Amino acid sequence: MWLRLFFLLLYFLLLFLLARIFEAVVWYETGMFSTQLVDPVSLSYKKLKTILETRGLGYAGLAEKRDVSELVEKSGELTHGELYSAMKKETEQTEAGDSSSTNFSGEMHFYELVEDTKDGIWLVQVIAQNRDALLSQSNWGKMVQKVSQFGIRTGTFNCSNDHRSCIRRGWQRSTLIMAVPQTSASKGKVMLREYDGRRIETEHIFRWMTSHVSQRIKTLRHSEQLKEEWRPDPTHPVKMFLFAHLSQPPAFFSSLSVKFTGRIDFIFVDIRHWDNHSCLSEIGVTQSPAYILKMPEGIYRYGNSTGEFLSLVAMDTFLRSVQPEVNDLFVLSLVLINLLAWMDLFITQGATVKRFVVLIRTLGTYNSILLVSWLPVLALLQLPYLDALYGYSLKLLRYADTTTLASLVRADWTFYSSHPALFLSTYLAHGLLVDYFEKKRRCGARSQEDSTTNLEWLASLWDWYTSYLLHPIASLQQVPSDHSDWDEDPNFLLERLAFPDLWLRPLVDTDYIKALPTWRFRAWSGTEGAGFDDEADKETDSSRSDSESSEQTDESPDRGPHTDPAASCSSCHENRDLPLADRSPEHQPCDWSVWPCDVLHCSECVVCLENFVNKELLMGLPCGHAFHQQCIMVWLASGRHCCPVCRWPSYKKRQQRAAASSLAQHSLQD
Repeated sequence: MWLRLFFLLLYFLLLFLLARIFEAVVWYETGMFSTQLVDPVSLSYKKLKTILETRGLGYAGLAEKRDVSELVEKSGELTHGELYSAMKKETEQTEAGDSSSTNFSGEMHFYELVEDTKDGIWLVQVIAQNRDALLSQSNWGKMVQKVSQFGIRTGTFNCSNDHRSCIRRGWQRSTLIMAVPQTSASKGKVMLREYDGRRIETEHIFRWMTSHVSQRIKTLRHSEQLKEEWRPDPTHPVKMFLFAHLSQPPAFFSSLSVKFTGRIDFIFVDIRHWDNHSCLSEIGVTQSPAYILKMPEGIYRYGNSTGEFLSLVAMDTFLRSVQPEVNDLFVLSLVLINLLAWMDLFITQGATVKRFVVLIRTLGTYNSILLVSWLPVLALLQLPYLDALYGYSLKLLRYADTTTLASLVRADWTFYSSHPALFLSTYLAHGLLVDYFEKKRRCGARSQEDSTTNLEWLASLWDWYTSYLLHPIASLQQVPSDHSDWDEDPNFLLERLAFPDLWLRPLVDTDYIKALPTWRFRAWSGTEGAGFDDEADKETDSSRSDSESSEQTDESPDRGPHTDPAASCSSCHENRDLPLADRSPEHQPCDWSVWPCDVLHCSECVVCLENFVNKELLMGLPCGHAFHQQCIMVWLASGRHCCPVCRWPSYKKRQQRAAASSLAQHSLQD
């Protein structure tokens, strides 16, 4: 988790540095920054019209270039960055066409999107039954391109699909319908207005739309009204003012008033015939046009920092960062959490299939945790006791978002969101670098799993999956190491009852076999028989005490024919009662000093029913029983992961067995 977070923060830092490099390259080639002002007189008539269309100002009737440039100056200062953004957006819209237009299938579809949503502006072309459309296909495409850049959605309602609905609404002829929320409250009433103009040119229709949308914005023309609105208002703490010599505000400013309904109040101050200019100086307005955001913390002049263009996208990004809603924070967290999860594709080493399986698992886990985490947050935000905390959080956010660093971050966000190919390519390049450094870092300790092929890893995944379906408890059992403390599993009996040992057997990871104790059997030679009888008597007593303790601790439910551990180990004790001369080579006395302390003493392997011979390799199980290594390896490799004697699982250690053996060892030394 922390490694992914580190790489993601490193990626954001690289994006920030890359944007500064781009700015330096542009400055080196042109000698200009994106924040430098542009003289509108120096631009061509086509570029001036593009700027006016981006800002949403009508230029019909302005045939001379001088009049158009004056209108640009009255609407706001023009920078090189805004000019580049406007020209690029015009090219993209020309290529896109009218693909964003919606075709309504009937009354319910229209009501659901237009009247019930209540969070945007719609322009709908109604085509009467057996009639032609008011706008031709080409003119409608131009209209869609023009209004879509201001967040206005478009659609077509053909009365042939639902004639009764058209009759009920009074749509007897082909016309244009505009839907605009009327109230200043969120989810307010939607008013449908029908176009009643005679001229059907695109520019006249757009002017009709902007005139109706601007009515939602409070317009001030006297100083008394300005003083009243400038006073602190607890119910509307954040207000956006526009001071300009215009008859109505630009379309992008009016459209934003609909998007931020209930969060920010938009006020237009017409200073063409202003009666008291000293009032403007008192509140800090020294030039016009001026876009001023009034907050409880002070005022902020929009347009003086990097990336603050006079366009819908730039001002929308700025206002969302200053006064976000819960949905904005959720979308941001969703983007960040998925970028964080995709880092697993490059951090994970091994087969390609393994990388994508781990990626899918991480995406599912992270998104599930995100959704579950947002549920209590939404519930807490509904409590009235947390209103003060919410207000303080917004205050801190506004302090942070009005800094120079925040403006750079917003400019980079706008730049990379408008160039998705650049964003994806840099993310891929960063991921490949992370993959390279991870391979170098793990080069010294590269595991066998990292070097597996796709087919091998898929085979292991399939084995685990089938084991999970047939024996979920056993397949999910964690295989402990030899150095860990194994506790008695309280669910072991339930596991045995739920999954009996029939022909279906769990696929247990066999890595635990490497940790089982192994040693070589050592028998006393005949020349060493002198003085051995006394020691043998002591060992016999000790072995008997071990056998008695094992009978008390090794009680376990049987799954099949049961062999008594004391009986299987009695041959060694009987062998010690024989004279040395009568003992066969395979019945030589045992050297117990080489045996592990937690293994029962015996001289016979119950798998092959043969006695242990000197220097044979033995292996012990966690239950305490010993066998020939080859015999028990064949037993375990066949899938029977339990002791042949007591049926205790071979991958579970018995804590009581170790304690009893340790106690017997101490008594033997005493």
